[in-house]
Amino acid sequence: MTRDTRPSDIVFKNARIILEDEVITGTIQIRDGKIADISSGNGISGEDFGGDYLMPGVVELHTDHLEHHYAPRPKVRWNADAALMAHDAQIAASGITTVFDALRVGLDGDTDINSDDMVLLADAIADGQNNGRLRADHYLHLRCEVSSPNCLDAFELFEHNPQVKIASLMDHAPGQRQFASLEAYKTYYMGKQKMTQAEFDAFCDRRVAESVAHADRFRKEIAARCQAKGISLASHDDATLAHVDEAIEQGIHVAEFPTTLEAAKASKEAGMAVLMGAPNIVRGSSHSGNVSARDLASAGHLDILSSDYIPFSLVQAVYTLPQLVDGYTLPQAINLVTRNPAKAVGFTDRGTLASGKRADMVRVHMQNAIPVVRSVWREGQRVL
Repeated sequence: MTRDTRPSDIVFKNARIILEDEVITGTIQIRDGKIADISSGNGISGEDFGGDYLMPGVVELHTDHLEHHYAPRPKVRWNADAALMAHDAQIAASGITTVFDALRVGLDGDTDINSDDMVLLADAIADGQNNGRLRADHYLHLRCEVSSPNCLDAFELFEHNPQVKIASLMDHAPGQRQFASLEAYKTYYMGKQKMTQAEFDAFCDRRVAESVAHADRFRKEIAARCQAKGISLASHDDATLAHVDEAIEQGIHVAEFPTTLEAAKASKEAGMAVLMGAPNIVRGSSHSGNVSARDLASAGHLDILSSDYIPFSLVQAVYTLPQLVDGYTLPQAINLVTRNPAKAVGFTDRGTLASGKRADMVRVHMQNAIPVVRSVWREGQRVL
């Protein structure tokens, strides 16, 4: 490493630097927003990390968290810009430097949010990005509920938006995919919506009918449009080999939350990146009773973790995974939330700590086996 660094350089020393395949104690030099050099040993200058970890900034492909800030209670709407700022602050505090905010495209009947709300949030994200108000780098992930009658119309509101980098094809109708168990579906929806049994039965009948009428056609149409525009595709809650075959045919890149070991294994063998929820790792199981992410990690069928509904679960999961799964290393776990998700959406400028990459970095201090995010940098600028 060059010792006579320029005044504009940022240097950190005595850091446990997490590389793609090893952890070294050393020094890292940042110049003009990029990593200029990494070396073992301590430099003669620079901020002393005191042995704290330095990892790449987290890349989050699927979080529904913005919606909770915007609509914190039924019939309540928060100012979209303020909601985004609150969401962004929590994202950054969780070590996430690149985030794909999930917006609903087509409604499945479990919310009073509509497409106008989604457009308002997308506009807030664009304005926040353009005016430098956001700590993280924000993009859009379209959650396409293909069984919804308005799914294609809603998709057309966003298909030309350059911030859209990934779209997931999902169908939450009962009796299949995530909710193959009707008891799990009943627990989720009757608890969330406070439905009576009669209301729940009518809800199920309507959702199944909508799926039969729309899901296949909308899935094919949206997949074709995304392929034409270079938007990465994800298939949501695949459960069977038939689902995986369908995903292969439609050019799917990411298998999101496969619900069975069989589907995860087949997706991986077909070249898809298998994504699971970090809360599943932390809790040890799926809230819907589906396959455990820990089991997929043990079997070698796990590529990416998503926070889904708890942003901090990403950092929490990867620093505990080596203790939960035999043979799993810390760099291997960190890749699940950095290198691998970046690769899945075609981002080659981030996701690893290496010369020439963006200086998106997170300082983590371990305290009683709990990872504490101390500082976050995006392109060499400290944002936390």
